[in-house]
Amino acid sequence: MTIAFFPFVGFALSQVATPGPANMAMLATGARFGFRRALPFMFGVVLGKQIIIWPIGFGLLNYAAKLPWLFFALKYICAAYIVWLAWRVANMRLKTDGDSQQAPGFLAGLWVHPLNPKAWAMIVTAFTAYVAPQAPTFTATLQISLTLFGIQLVCHPIWTFFGDRIAKTIMGTPFERYLMWTLAGLTVGFVAFATVTGEM
Repeated sequence: MTIAFFPFVGFALSQVATPGPANMAMLATGARFGFRRALPFMFGVVLGKQIIIWPIGFGLLNYAAKLPWLFFALKYICAAYIVWLAWRVANMRLKTDGDSQQAPGFLAGLWVHPLNPKAWAMIVTAFTAYVAPQAPTFTATLQISLTLFGIQLVCHPIWTFFGDRIAKTIMGTPFERYLMWTLAGLTVGFVAFATVTGEM
C-alpha cells in the first residue's frame, strides 16, 4: 500500500466522526431545516474536502516555507469565517412547519472544509504521517481522497440526521435557544483549538 491504510482509517475516523466546525454546521442545518433539505449542503461539505486534498497532495505545502505570512494570514481569515458561521448558528431557531426560508445549498457546503482549520490540519497530518516515503504522488493522493470520501459518506449523514431528530424533540421549548448557543460555542471552541494547535 502507498499509505498506511488501517492506521490512516483509524485516524480519519477520529477526525471525521468527532465534533468540529463542519459537523456542527451539518447538525445545525439538519436541526433548522430537516434532513432532506439539508442534503445539498451536506454533499457540498463532503466534496469540499477534495478542494484541500488534491492541492496539498501535489505540493501546496512547499509554498508554506516561501510565503509563511500568507499561510498565517489565511489561517486566521478562515477561522474568522467559521466564527461568523457560528454566530449565525447561535441566532438560528429550529424549523417550523411550512418554513419558507431557503436552506443553505451545495455551494455553501462546498466551502466549509476549505475554510476550516481543522480540515487543513487533518489533511496535512494525513500526508506527513501516513504516506510511505517515495510513494507516487497521484496514487497516494487518490487513496487518501477516496478513503476520506467514503468515511464522510458514512459519518456526515449521521450528524445531519441527528440534528433533525434533535429539532423534533426540543423545537419550541426553552432548550431550543440553549442548544443553538451550545452548538455555536462548540464550533468556536473547536476552530480555536485547531487554529492554535494545527498547522496550515
